[in-house]
Amino acid sequence: MTYFWQEIYNFCRQITQHIGDKLLEDFAKLEPTRKADGSLVTEADKWADYELRKAIKQCFPTHGVLTEETEHILPHTDWCWVIDPIDGTTNFTRGIPIWGISIGLLYQGVPVFGFVHFPQIHQTYHGYYFDNTGLTGPKGSFLNNTLIYTSYDQPSLNHVVMFCNRSLDILKQNFPCKIRITGVTSYDLISVAFGATLGAIEASPRIWDIAGAYPILRGAGGNLVHLRQKVSFPLTKGVNYGEIGFPILAVARDNLIPIFEPFTEIIFKEKQLVMNN
Repeated sequence: MTYFWQEIYNFCRQITQHIGDKLLEDFAKLEPTRKADGSLVTEADKWADYELRKAIKQCFPTHGVLTEETEHILPHTDWCWVIDPIDGTTNFTRGIPIWGISIGLLYQGVPVFGFVHFPQIHQTYHGYYFDNTGLTGPKGSFLNNTLIYTSYDQPSLNHVVMFCNRSLDILKQNFPCKIRITGVTSYDLISVAFGATLGAIEASPRIWDIAGAYPILRGAGGNLVHLRQKVSFPLTKGVNYGEIGFPILAVARDNLIPIFEPFTEIIFKEKQLVMNN
């Protein structure tokens, strides 16, 4: 099993380096188009998606693939790669340097390995979290191969929680921390993993937004609360996840859940976001 995980890591490192180098050439040079769901896409997203799917098929022919740009149905395989070729397309097109290539590996519907590469800021994260899958292997999460851990701090106005745009109604309440918005879900969750922030609130991410970051967050000591229990892990084979939202609260430590979770209720009460079950 040790060899298997080394093979997985080497594959992700090589393919994201290859794709990242090409994307750096296109950074801030492409105009996006808007997809039916309102999200943006460029020719670079499509190219990176194709390259990732092709490489996975060549190296892991028995594994399934679920991607933002093409394959939305969870296949009937034990192993499935979930990829977001460019998480942060808006940032990528507008010259904002926080954007990345996100890869998550699922085993029986549970993300167990994550690899997220941010070419512009030279940060590469990976992590392992096997939960109750019965798998064994490496432990922990890493930034450029150095172990990372979540923060033990308590909330204050000197600390930060990441928000998405759809979460801003929470600020109608007296929120206990400062907030930041990057527009990149994977980075928001990973910021909790490496101790920069205490939490992240995302109102409607898709599975490809969180699959790569989830094992990194958990491997570093953090936790993730599914705010709608009908959309959680393990995922269900044969389901189309293209339009299913995963509202989540990421926290550095479990003792922060009762502090932050009550604030998330306003997302659903006032915006009345409709999440597919």
